[in-house]
Amino acid sequence: MEILVKPCGEFQTNCYIIDKKIIIDPGMGAFEFVKENVEKPLAIINTHGHFDHIWDDKKIKEYFNIPIFIHKKDAFFLENDPFGFNPPKIKPDVLIEEGEYKIGDFDVKIRHFPGHTPGSITVEIGENMFSGDFVFEGSIGRVDLPYSNALQMKKSIEKFLKIPYDKRVLPGHGPATTIKKAQKFLPMWLDCL
Repeated sequence: MEILVKPCGEFQTNCYIIDKKIIIDPGMGAFEFVKENVEKPLAIINTHGHFDHIWDDKKIKEYFNIPIFIHKKDAFFLENDPFGFNPPKIKPDVLIEEGEYKIGDFDVKIRHFPGHTPGSITVEIGENMFSGDFVFEGSIGRVDLPYSNALQMKKSIEKFLKIPYDKRVLPGHGPATTIKKAQKFLPMWLDCL
């Protein structure tokens, strides 16, 4: 599986392209990166609805005529930015929940981990988990933002700690980690929340 990544925009949001087909979190300025590196793309998947992860959704969707997938509890962000950055508004096409999805030939597993946003998800494709702003190398997503919830984040961390297998974790910002490495430091964050 080929995974390309580019940190985009002033917030250095990681945009990922999987096998030239699936685009994850196309933030500010991701359009050119996507345009140069896809072949007949199938979908955009947003790990959550914050502006820095969805900024180029509209441009990419309209250029390639592909659907936008986002958790149903974060869909409102695509049409109403509470931070005032006002990314281009767009309606999502597929409101996802936790579960298994088939996108072209890709088996995609969605896990719902609310806390950073109501609809924060991880996206598992093959041996990779795209974690958005839920979990980073050594850290977790902020819970002091509009629509964030520290109690939900605690429950999400407890749920993540029960995952029995290991995969590479590719976050919304910064370098990759693994599920097992994250499970070692996450209990510390439970004490902080």
